Order: sequence, then structure tokens, then C-alpha cells
Amino acid sequence: MNALIDGAVIASREQLHDTLAQQLAFPAHYGRNLDALYDCLTDLTEDVELRLVHREELFAHLGVYADVLQALLRDACAENPHLHFTMEG
Repeated sequence: MNALIDGAVIASREQLHDTLAQQLAFPAHYGRNLDALYDCLTDLTEDVELRLVHREELFAHLGVYADVLQALLRDACAENPHLHFTMEG
């Protein structure tokens, strides 16, 4: 499974969580916050390639939230061997 966080398109926290929930088929009760995201990512049981593109635009749109997101994704990868995260530009 592949998922894409496109910083040129994602302009809000809500849009980020909606995009990931859809692409990764999170359950309907997904809380659409960073704690819930971490829980869902560390619970994945199939291989997922998660790419972040247009990183600078994401940081422009989300500010410090993007920094926290990036750290969370790295932590989730360390916890779950099925999750792989890369960043581009």
C-alpha cells in the first residue's frame, strides 16, 4: 500500500488527517489527531510506503504541526517494521 502527503495540496490539519484516513483505510472512529494517527500507523499489519512531497509547502501551511508530524512518522516507523517513510523536497 502507498500513501502520499503532498504539501502543495494539504492546507490544513483536517485535510491532512482526512487524506491519510482515506489513503490508509483507517477505521471510522479514527480521531483525526496526532495521537490517533500514531496509534493507527503503529497498528498497521501490511507494508505501507508513506511519502511526503513538497515538504516546504507543508511546513508553510501547517507550521510547527508539520515538525511534530515528521517526528511522529519517524517514531511510528521505528515502532512498526511494516511502515516506511520518505521525504522529498
